[in-house]
Amino acid sequence: MARLSDPDEEAVAPGMEVAPVANLPVPVATARPTRRRWLALAAAAAAVGVGLGGAYWWTHRPLPLPPGIAYGNGRLEADPIDIATKFAGRIAELKVDEGDMVKAGQTVAVMDTRDLQQQLEKAEAEVRQQQKAITGAEANLEQFRAQVRLAEQQMERTSTLLKNGWTTQEVFDQRRQQLDTAYAVLRAAGARVNQLQNALQGARHDVGLLKVNIADNTLVAPRDGRIQYRIANVGEVLPAGGKVFTLLDVGYLYMDIYLPTATAGRVRVGQEARIVLDAYPDQALRAKVTFVSAQAQFTPKMVETQTERDKMMFRVRVRIDADQLGGVAVGAPSGLPGNGYVRFDGEVQWPARLQGAP
Repeated sequence: MARLSDPDEEAVAPGMEVAPVANLPVPVATARPTRRRWLALAAAAAAVGVGLGGAYWWTHRPLPLPPGIAYGNGRLEADPIDIATKFAGRIAELKVDEGDMVKAGQTVAVMDTRDLQQQLEKAEAEVRQQQKAITGAEANLEQFRAQVRLAEQQMERTSTLLKNGWTTQEVFDQRRQQLDTAYAVLRAAGARVNQLQNALQGARHDVGLLKVNIADNTLVAPRDGRIQYRIANVGEVLPAGGKVFTLLDVGYLYMDIYLPTATAGRVRVGQEARIVLDAYPDQALRAKVTFVSAQAQFTPKMVETQTERDKMMFRVRVRIDADQLGGVAVGAPSGLPGNGYVRFDGEVQWPARLQGAP
């Protein structure tokens, strides 16, 4: 049977010698990994993963606590304060931006107050006008007082003359009438002065009110804190109560934790506590219990309970002490996770890692 030739081979005539080809690589058979080897590699990788996971859990596991101390995880929170307008108006200037630290009383925004400035100038002009009117009325009052004194003197002389028979009763009656008229005019002039003084007081109140309104259009930070959000921008027209910034009050930092019934029932407001943030595991912040919920609630999903069988938990708030509000506490962003520890047994000593900074 004729052999099929390889199409890659060159045709060789019969009787011709073919020279051997030197230095060609010899093909080597490559062994493919078997399924058993793949399973072994997968098992080794799984073992490494389990080992790493175990090491991580071991290094991050919550260390055992002595009886009388309970803990729960939560997030560092600060009370948000809305900095809003008192009156409707246009934003003229923003002094701060998101992330800035501000002090209590610091100006953060200025509203357009040109209309109020015009009203203030009008009210001040009214005050000046009332002052001039009062000056004229007081001059008239003094003149009428002089007329009363003259009428009184004439009445006294006429009374003496009448006793001695040197004048008539008719003249005496005329002097009496002149004196009564002078008294009436004096009383009217005094009432006019009082009226103008009351009007002046009202005009001054208008000036003071406008000045207060203008001052209220300068928005200031009510507390020390950090600007979390800038809600409006320059040029925007806001209604009364329109929000411009949201401020986080760094003077009131707390963490809400959830404790089971058996533990929460022994927690009291004012008991010592500690807060340890995940970002600063070596620094325990001294705190106090400021709130214990009077009603149980279902455990939020993000809370890891100490015992899975406890389904109803009590919310407990621990607040960082005022002397700890610096450094880590101020620099830590709101929402940073960590653990809150509560000592409900005053005889128990805090572990060394929870002693807290002095």
